[in-house]
Amino acid sequence: MGSRAGRAWKGLGVFIGRHMVVIVLCCLAAGILLPQAFAPLRPAVPTFFAIMSFQSALGITLRGLKDAVAHPLAIVLALVYVHVLSPLIAFLVGTALFGADSDLVVGIVLEYCVPVATSSIMWVAMYRGNLAIALATLLVSVFASPFAIPLTLHLLFGTVVEVNALGMVLDMLYMVVVPSVVGIVVNEATHGLGTRTLSASLMPLARLMLVVIIATNSSAISDFVFHLTPQLAGVLVLVGLFASFNFLMGAALAYVFRQRRERAVAMLFQSGMRNISAGAVLAMQYFPPASLFAVMAGVLFQQVLAALFGKVADRLLSRLPA
Repeated sequence: MGSRAGRAWKGLGVFIGRHMVVIVLCCLAAGILLPQAFAPLRPAVPTFFAIMSFQSALGITLRGLKDAVAHPLAIVLALVYVHVLSPLIAFLVGTALFGADSDLVVGIVLEYCVPVATSSIMWVAMYRGNLAIALATLLVSVFASPFAIPLTLHLLFGTVVEVNALGMVLDMLYMVVVPSVVGIVVNEATHGLGTRTLSASLMPLARLMLVVIIATNSSAISDFVFHLTPQLAGVLVLVGLFASFNFLMGAALAYVFRQRRERAVAMLFQSGMRNISAGAVLAMQYFPPASLFAVMAGVLFQQVLAALFGKVADRLLSRLPA
């Protein structure tokens, strides 16, 4: 009976992975239509991320980390795109469509100069990417953001913004760094047993938590969705197209620089996914409501696009060396 229950449990994780596009769409709809059901779960989201980070890190070895540090091109490419090119392109496109003085443009740029999304680690793991590269990119992005975000906003808009560097670092320590270190240590101490056994057992739980996080985050934009104007609808279209462009740019950079497939998968997800919650906090503190809408619009697309691009990752990156 225990064995049957174990197979059923692992089968649930496999089922979620195979049907992520539909599941993500259903979660978005549930969060938007029933915000009162999911909003109370928001305080639990950081803990869910910590558990997801631990499960993903069980697939990382010290050898893999050393290789990531010794061959950092994929990390550098992703970071340059995330913190330099992506905000600049967002500024140019947003200004052309909505005008240089629009609060919407500030929100669009803010969304694309925040650090890489914590959930990208889960997606990289799901589609057999290089977790060491993904973790290193995420950590450098987070620690660089307290300096990169104010500098970017000042250069593009002349705006002075103070980022809560300590709060951002502490959040990442709890959600990513500590659980990841523990996961790596467990995997090394058990000589790979963590990857073969514990990670597989926790995988369904991690995927269920990702599903809950998607529904919970989407509940935050329920009011926006039900009060759309033509201009705000235009912002949604732009954010959706630009989010897709970011995923494609991650794949394109991997192709141009001939990165191995597993490194390319990490670049794909981390070029396309941003920590929208961090952007929302800054938007609420320093900018008008229109900016917050532009930031939160990414919630509608980010996880759906991750699921879609995950499905086509093998086709997009099949010509790269394994």
